[in-house]
Amino acid sequence: MSKQFVVTLSCADQIGIVAAVTTELATARANIAESNQFWDRDANRFFLRLSVIVPDDIDRDAIEHALKPVTDRFDMKMRVVDDERRPKIILMVSKFDHAMLHLLYQIRVGWLRAEVVAIISNHETSRRTAEYEGIDYYHWPLTKENKQEQEEKLLTLVKETGAEAVILARYMQVLSDSLSNRLYGRIINIHHSFLPSFKGAKPYHQAHARGVKLIGATAHYVTPDLDEGPIIEQETERVNHAMTAEDFVAAGRDIESRVLARAVKMHLEGRVMLNGARTIVFN
Repeated sequence: MSKQFVVTLSCADQIGIVAAVTTELATARANIAESNQFWDRDANRFFLRLSVIVPDDIDRDAIEHALKPVTDRFDMKMRVVDDERRPKIILMVSKFDHAMLHLLYQIRVGWLRAEVVAIISNHETSRRTAEYEGIDYYHWPLTKENKQEQEEKLLTLVKETGAEAVILARYMQVLSDSLSNRLYGRIINIHHSFLPSFKGAKPYHQAHARGVKLIGATAHYVTPDLDEGPIIEQETERVNHAMTAEDFVAAGRDIESRVLARAVKMHLEGRVMLNGARTIVFN
């Protein structure tokens, strides 16, 4: 019997990091199944992701204990997670539910390993979907007066459910700076890639009116800077003059759904590491 864990480490680049880490893992009877590394020369930061298989009597604490001399020596940030777990996530959605439905489908067929512990919306539109999936649904209408109260309720729900990530699956409300900072690196958003060219309502219609030839979507971590957080995943698709504005919208919905699902999958698998305003993504 064996178990699998994902180990991610980052630190200032130095000679001997990989050798030291792998030596300690071998001593702890861990077999490396997958290895990814990257050296950011500009920032002189080193990033390492390892998927390791260990005997059944080795647990997460044992791996952390085995690597502690190395993490202390190189002043590393380290995270060890059970690769066979089903990470808990919270989905937030407004009226447009295409991205949420795609996530739920990918979870159902097993491509995305996750457990949705709650769906939160400022509308009642998705309640029937939540009931069908057997997921707790929270209808929290948002106003200027109750925004802080609703965000505190979200933080409480994250804590109570043990959710590892909050996914904004076309949740059309701006989160406060306070919430964005408190959950930094744990909230993922999806938006069209026209920003900042076509802000406001009906961006695809605006793009159609201007004769845009490429449309796309961007998934990123949420920060106080609206739609400018570290980018996880992107995709574009060519469009042309024969397409209507509704064709643009349809193509955009498909791209947004795919991009968000890939970003969530990579995040939950520990393949995304923050590097200042950028991300390191090990595909």
